[in-house]
Amino acid sequence: MVRKRWVPAVPWTVAAPALALVVLVLTWGRHLPAAIALVVSVFLAGAVLAAVHHAEVVAHRVGEPFGSLVLAVAVTVIEVALIVTLMISGGAKTASLARDTVFAAVMITCNGIVGLSLLVGALRQRVAVFNAEGTGAALATVATLATLSLVLPTFTTSARGPVFSAGQLAFAAVASLALYALFVLTQTVRHRDDYLPVDAAGLVVQADANDEVPSVRAAARSLGLLLVALVAVVGLAKVESPVIEARVAAAGLPPSVVGVVIALLVLLPESLAAYRAARRDRVQTSLNLALGSAMASIGLTIPAIALASVWLKGPLLLGLGATQMVLLLLTVVVGMLTVVPGRATLLQAGVHLAVFASFLFLAVSP
Repeated sequence: MVRKRWVPAVPWTVAAPALALVVLVLTWGRHLPAAIALVVSVFLAGAVLAAVHHAEVVAHRVGEPFGSLVLAVAVTVIEVALIVTLMISGGAKTASLARDTVFAAVMITCNGIVGLSLLVGALRQRVAVFNAEGTGAALATVATLATLSLVLPTFTTSARGPVFSAGQLAFAAVASLALYALFVLTQTVRHRDDYLPVDAAGLVVQADANDEVPSVRAAARSLGLLLVALVAVVGLAKVESPVIEARVAAAGLPPSVVGVVIALLVLLPESLAAYRAARRDRVQTSLNLALGSAMASIGLTIPAIALASVWLKGPLLLGLGATQMVLLLLTVVVGMLTVVPGRATLLQAGVHLAVFASFLFLAVSP
């Protein structure tokens, strides 16, 4: 009798990104029927869950705030590459794509993810506790980047419309990249303690000594699989976009809803990772993810499209409309009032979620 050789099963965290990437290759550039699009969404969800798992492995190895920084930057770099590719190939109809995507990312992260994190933290401990200094500095940087890149183009007079002149766009790109680099230096080197989770007394929470730190090899493998999963997430979100566009048009909704839905899909890994961190009473980690993603979205997108503008034809619409500027101003004011005490209750969580709900409602009914 010949014995069958036992072959170890492939973990789902390895299989999900690989299968999602295969599905991406098979469906890229094709028109998908509704049934196939539903199957693709299942692989998209699997890639999201796998990305969160591998991000947590990497974060556990490198520690905070490097862990949240890895996920935020990885997602944003891939997202920026997708935006630039679509703008180069899409022509004039994508003139406002960068603005709509970046604004949606800011509203989703600064209200949706922040509100969800505070809600989970407050429900578990009655009061969600975080470091006001680090979080306040991050929010101030996001507010400055958003104003320089999304608000000022509406009021400048060197070019016609809500656009920057070539010189203004170059300045905004350099300023955005410099501010983001300065924040990363502050977060990871100069004032790292300001971005570490704290307890109710305001003391930095130390890692549990019983936690097994992943090996360098395991962390490197997870980093590679994280990148594969994120490529699959962003790519499958793009594959799903024609189906989303068709459904949005059939429902008579504004075209901007498509950008919001795609942004929600792309930001799913950060959203789920922030939720799981808040459940472990690491609200500061959740806020690092949220604000870091918003900051990276602006700080990396604007320089990228400034460089790509050499090949782009037609105007590059960056300035927000009146309704969007009001929502951005409300987000900044509410965020600052939430951050100052270093503690948040269900009320603050509810306020952020209300602003997020307003953003979604006005995107559907402007």
